[in-house]
Amino acid sequence: QLQIVESGGGLVQPGGSLRLSCVTSGATLDYYGIGWFRQAPGKEREAVSCISPADDNTYYAPSMKGRFTISRDNAKSTVYLQMNSLTPEDTAVYYCAAVIPPHPSVVLVTAGEYKHWGQGTQVTVSS
Repeated sequence: QLQIVESGGGLVQPGGSLRLSCVTSGATLDYYGIGWFRQAPGKEREAVSCISPADDNTYYAPSMKGRFTISRDNAKSTVYLQMNSLTPEDTAVYYCAAVIPPHPSVVLVTAGEYKHWGQGTQVTVSS
C-alpha cells in the first residue's frame, strides 16, 4: 500500500515561490502516476499538475502553465511541485495523489481516477 506525505506548504507573499514535496513509501514509485490537486474553501478539488510514471508526459491546468513545474525523482521516491509567481487565488490545501495508469506514458488528470492520497499541505498566499 502506497503511503503519501506532502510537505512544503506555508505562508508566502504574492509573487513568491514555494516548492511542495510529495514523499511516497510502501511501494515503488516508478509505476505510479502522480497528481497534485488543490482545494480552496467552498470550491471543488481541482487538478493542478500531473506526471506520468515514465516521466514523459505532464499536465498543467491552464492557470498554472508557465508558473508551476512538476518533476519526479524516483530514486528519492519524491515528486515535486515548484510554484512561482503565486497569487492569492493559489491559496488552498494542496494534495498529492498516486495511481498506476493503464500505460506508463499516460497521465491521468481526474481526481476520481487516483487511488492513494496524502493528507494535504496548506498554501496561503497573502501580504
